[in-house]
Amino acid sequence: MDLVLEAFLSDPAADVSALHDVARIKGILEQCGREGRAISYSELLLNLGFRFTRPKMRAVCKTLDKIDQMTLKEGAPALAVLVVREGDGLPGQGWWTGRTDYQGEWIGPQAHAHIRKLQDAVFGYWQEGPF
Repeated sequence: MDLVLEAFLSDPAADVSALHDVARIKGILEQCGREGRAISYSELLLNLGFRFTRPKMRAVCKTLDKIDQMTLKEGAPALAVLVVREGDGLPGQGWWTGRTDYQGEWIGPQAHAHIRKLQDAVFGYWQEGPF
């Protein structure tokens, strides 16, 4: 492996604060909204300077919850729905728990249709929004 890439993927301790950087992560998700695309957990972590690990994913998920609370107060659609698993393009289990707007399986065609509807609302807002 290239030494520069290896150093980049080594997750230096000084950068751990990026996992909790609400403004930075919110900015990444807003850009995804403007581009009309979802982002995988791995890609989001890579944008923050980390390789994928479950503990880092769990940490960033807590930040996503804060971002969604913030965006809802701002009158904007929640952004965490844009963060998905690479394998099936759906949010992880933590996103689904406690949902009141959906009662169904967290995988499969019905789940994909629900996520697409929510993502389309995010894309529409950030591509046409009042900013």
